[in-house]
Amino acid sequence: MALSPLNQRRWRNFKANRRAWWSLWIFAVLFGISLCAELVANDKPLLVRFDGEWHVPFLRFYPETAFGGDFQTEAAYRDPEVQCLIMTAGSQACWDDPEGFLAEARDKGTVEGQPVNRGFILWAPVPYSFNTINDIGGAAPSAPDAQHWLGTDDTARDVLARVIYGFRLSVTFALVVTLLTSVVGIAAGAVQGYFGGWVDLIFQRVIEIWGATPTLYVIIIVAAIWRMNFWLLVALMVVFGWTSLIGVVRAEFLRARNFEYVRAAKALGVTDRVIIFRHVLPNAMVATLTMLPFLITGTIGTLAMLDFLGFGLPASAPSLGELTQQAKDNLQAPWLAFTAFFTFAIMLSLLVFIFEGVRDAFDPRKTFK
Repeated sequence: MALSPLNQRRWRNFKANRRAWWSLWIFAVLFGISLCAELVANDKPLLVRFDGEWHVPFLRFYPETAFGGDFQTEAAYRDPEVQCLIMTAGSQACWDDPEGFLAEARDKGTVEGQPVNRGFILWAPVPYSFNTINDIGGAAPSAPDAQHWLGTDDTARDVLARVIYGFRLSVTFALVVTLLTSVVGIAAGAVQGYFGGWVDLIFQRVIEIWGATPTLYVIIIVAAIWRMNFWLLVALMVVFGWTSLIGVVRAEFLRARNFEYVRAAKALGVTDRVIIFRHVLPNAMVATLTMLPFLITGTIGTLAMLDFLGFGLPASAPSLGELTQQAKDNLQAPWLAFTAFFTFAIMLSLLVFIFEGVRDAFDPRKTFK
């Protein structure tokens, strides 16, 4: 569907803002990688070819017996014995010396002069998931090395894998919360500002009471009663965050409700719903979009703060706030602090630049060359 001339002008203005345009591309690449985190960082192979058949372990459960083993439990693909079974199509000789057997099969294609039917294992670029406990052969956290590019945390989990999954979690959480709070806040502010009078007065008193509620205390109480999860935390953030846009939208509607074109529309019999959404709301979007960067970055910061304090998502979740808390507790491991800082700095800067470009594109007074 072709864009209207107005939206075409907005799109040209956004593309002309080079900082916003390049920030959008960089963020899209980073977020796209994080959306495919299971293909980028996983402790299960992406593909396994065994005995002429293909398997996708990162999507499906395969017992060890499927590869010639003895157990019905899921195959431990990082175990040299399981790798030996896969690479040699179930040869039982691998149980005696799995590492030596596997090395000889890989190098020569034969074991003791006998050919073997070698299998195939395709690993992700980062062969660890966010919750993989690694055998680092020393104390954790461990410094960056060839196996763990950003080191490990204090429970020997790969930091790079946790950053990839944590980036996706933080951005998804912020976008979902911002979308829901914006819908509720804009609708409430539009009704309050358009109708005014007693509607405006009652809404203002409700907002004053609701805004005085200690959000952090409520979240702490809820976390003590129920096990916190993603959607419960989203619901709490929306319940206490929907008032953030009401003031801006209300002011724009109070100003626009007395404009001549609004009075003319009312005189022609246009319904209030059409006037609100078609005539007044587009003019209020500039002020609304001005607040979006603060809402998104504030939501990411709130999630990190709650995880840092221990009242957010479970400790097993790939949280950037939990990584920051580990950096505080392990000052002898500066790579944790540097990773958390640069992850937040890059993510929040890109989002701010993008939404600044969106705001300016909707502003008819600004035109980029």
